[in-house]
Amino acid sequence: MENYNDKNGRPRVVITGMGIISPLGHTKEENWDSLLSGRSGIGPITQFNPNGLPVTIAGEVKDFSPREYMNFKEARRMSRVSQLAVAAAQMALVDAGLTIPVEDPERVGVLIGTGVGGFEVADQNLTIFRTKGFNRVNPFAMTAFLPNMPSHHVSLLAGSYGPISTVNAACATGTQAFGEGFELIRRGSADTVITGGAEGLIHEAAIAGFARMLALSTAYNDEPERASRPFDKDRDGFVLSEGAGVVILERLDKALARGAHI
Repeated sequence: MENYNDKNGRPRVVITGMGIISPLGHTKEENWDSLLSGRSGIGPITQFNPNGLPVTIAGEVKDFSPREYMNFKEARRMSRVSQLAVAAAQMALVDAGLTIPVEDPERVGVLIGTGVGGFEVADQNLTIFRTKGFNRVNPFAMTAFLPNMPSHHVSLLAGSYGPISTVNAACATGTQAFGEGFELIRRGSADTVITGGAEGLIHEAAIAGFARMLALSTAYNDEPERASRPFDKDRDGFVLSEGAGVVILERLDKALARGAHI
C-alpha cells in the first residue's frame, strides 16, 4: 500500500507545478536553459535614470507585458511585484494541470512572500501628492503597495478560498514562504498551496540605500555579466534584481489521485 504519510503520521507533500519569471527568462524552460548556458540576466538599468549613483546595473525582467497574464484594467491597479507574482502563479497552475479557477477552492491556500511590496507605487503617489495635489493621487495606491497584495491577487486569480497569508523576511522570504506553505498542508489546513516569493524593486531609492550600505557591486558597471560573483574572492557586493518564483504544493494522495506530474 502506498504510504501517504510521513513517520509522524503527517501528510506527505509534493511539488506538482512551477512557474518563474526572472531576468533569465519568462518561463521555467527559458530560465533553466539560461542557467545551463551560463547566460547572465544582469544589465544596465532601464527602469529609471541611474546617473549620479555608483551602481548602474541590475537584474531586470525584460519585455514583461502584464497583459499577457491578466486583465489590463486590473494590471493598472497593481504594483509590479503583484504583476510578477500573478504571472508566475498562473504558469505554476498551468504546469500543475490545475484549472483556473481551482476546484475545491476552500482547500487551496496561497502564501506569497515579498521583502518590500509595491514600494514604487507609494513613492510615485507621494510625489504626485506633493507636486500635483490631493485630487491626482491614485485611489488604489494604498492597497497597491501593501506587501500582502501579491498573495491577494494570486488568490483572486486562482479563485481560492483557503488560508491566505504573506511572509516578509527580507532575503529569506521565498524560502520561508515555501516552508510555511508546506506546514499548511502537513497540519491539515489545506490540500494544495500556491506559494513562493516575488520582488519588483528596481528603484532608485533601493539602489541608493543598498549602495550607501556598501552592499552592492560597483566594480562591474561596464561588465554587468561579471558582477554577480558571490563565491569569488574578489566579490564586492550583490546585484539588485527582480522576479517571481511560485510552486504548487499538494498532498501526495491528492496529487496521485488526479494523476499529477510530481
